[in-house]
Amino acid sequence: MNNLLTNTDKTGILDQMINMINGEPKMSDTDERLLLDYTRFVDAVTSDESKDSEAFNTSLDIIEESSGISPERMITAALGICAEGGEFTEIVKKCVFQGKPMDEHTIYHAKRELGDILWYVAQACIALDTSFEDIIYMNTEKLETRYPDGFESFRSENREEGDI
Repeated sequence: MNNLLTNTDKTGILDQMINMINGEPKMSDTDERLLLDYTRFVDAVTSDESKDSEAFNTSLDIIEESSGISPERMITAALGICAEGGEFTEIVKKCVFQGKPMDEHTIYHAKRELGDILWYVAQACIALDTSFEDIIYMNTEKLETRYPDGFESFRSENREEGDI
């Protein structure tokens, strides 16, 4: 697929969006057309399951019937891991880039967010009918195979076929 937006287009869109948020003048007709064209493009390359509740529900039914996995619990886990991971990331970002002290309170807050992440990992384990232990063993095996002599940047970027 061709890249439809140039870097100049992307910068222009962001600038216009910031201007709109700040209550500055209306976008040009060209920028409005670009945003409309992009919105139409996004809609065209979006799955039916993402746009239509009937298709979404059918997909959930197929997942549950074919695998026995609770898609509701998997969605809960996936969204929760990302949301709580974002909260943990926010703490790290503020400490690294904004001068927030990594003091006792911040460490406590980070640990609490990790606990929330684990809660959602447990949801995923329940949905997949597995345990934390199984996941730990699988991950250890995968990483020992990938990095038999310890971490190597080359191996992290150039994986063997089947290494996921």
